[in-house]
Order: sequence, then structure tokens, then C-alpha cells
Amino acid sequence: MRHSSIVASICVAFIAGLGAGPAFAGDKNDDKKTAAVPPAVTEEYRLGAGDKLRIEVYKDAQLSQSVQVRPDGKVTLPLIGDVAAAGLTPIELRDQIAKSLTEYVTNPTVTVIVVEATASTAYVMGEVNHPGAVNLQAPLTILQALALAGGLKDFADVKNIRVLRPTADGVQTINFNYKEALRSTRTPIYLRPGDTVVVPD
Repeated sequence: MRHSSIVASICVAFIAGLGAGPAFAGDKNDDKKTAAVPPAVTEEYRLGAGDKLRIEVYKDAQLSQSVQVRPDGKVTLPLIGDVAAAGLTPIELRDQIAKSLTEYVTNPTVTVIVVEATASTAYVMGEVNHPGAVNLQAPLTILQALALAGGLKDFADVKNIRVLRPTADGVQTINFNYKEALRSTRTPIYLRPGDTVVVPD
């Protein structure tokens, strides 16, 4: 009976897969329609200076701490000292803390909770009508930041816009072509706290 049940289950799955076939075929015929509507994808929240966190280490009250990300992007924890937090997702910070604690604790279970997310900022400068800071309290793309900065000036070099992004290893430069971004259906680039968008002339 058990063997018959397994065979029956495989047959049902196979038939269901055949039924899904026409949907894939239809997708190929509708490429032009679907290409114009990219999936709505936003980047995971990344920690920034001023964020208030609760670091919980399971069954260890002394290691569990309420901390705030300092202006230099770090938090300080017992035993392991300073840990870079700015620019990381809560999960990435959790994994980094857990890895550092393995020297002192056997199989540490760490949880990172964002208690209060401050209104992080990025900056737009150069050939825009209203240069200055833009609020990143909600996810913001480069195109949206340029719009908030009043749009581009007439002589802006739209093909050579740069995003300067602070990282633990220095400043990363991301090239951005405004005209290509307007036509593209790819996932947009989202700004992170501390980013500076530079629009040359």
C-alpha cells in the first residue's frame, strides 16, 4: 500500500506540472508586456549611525545589551569590543557578532532587534537644482533622490553620475547613467545612509 501511495503522489505531481506548461509558453509570447513592469524589489534595511539596537545573546544576560550605533558606525559589546554595524543588515550584524563570540561562548545564539531606526540621510550635490540632504526613512532610489533634489540642470553630465558609498574598506564608487536608468527595466539602485550622489557638469 505504501508503494502504491508513493507512485500515486508522483503521478499527481507530474500531471500538475504538465498543467502548468501552457502558462510558461504564454509568458514567452508576452515578453514585451511583462518587461515593462519590473518586480517591486526593495533593499533590506541597513543600519546607520544613531540607530538604537537590542542585542540579545540567548541565556546570557550579561552579554545582552541595548546599544546605539555611534557616529563612526560602530557599537561596543562585552568581550568582543567594537563591532562595525553601519551599512550592515540586522542579520549580517547578528552573524558577525555570533562569529566573534564563538571564541568565548559555545554556539552563541544572537538576535539583533532594531528598537528605533533614525531618519538616515544621503546627499545630492553638483548639477541639480536643489543640492543637499535627502531623507532615507523610506527606501529611496537614485532617480527618486535626483527628483527630490529638483531635477538635473541643463548642463549636467547625465551619463557620468557617481554615487560615493562609505564602506568598511573605504569609499566605493558606483557609476550611474541617468538616461539608461530611465529606459531600464532592471532593479533600481537604492541609496544607503551616508551615500553622496555627485552630478558633474
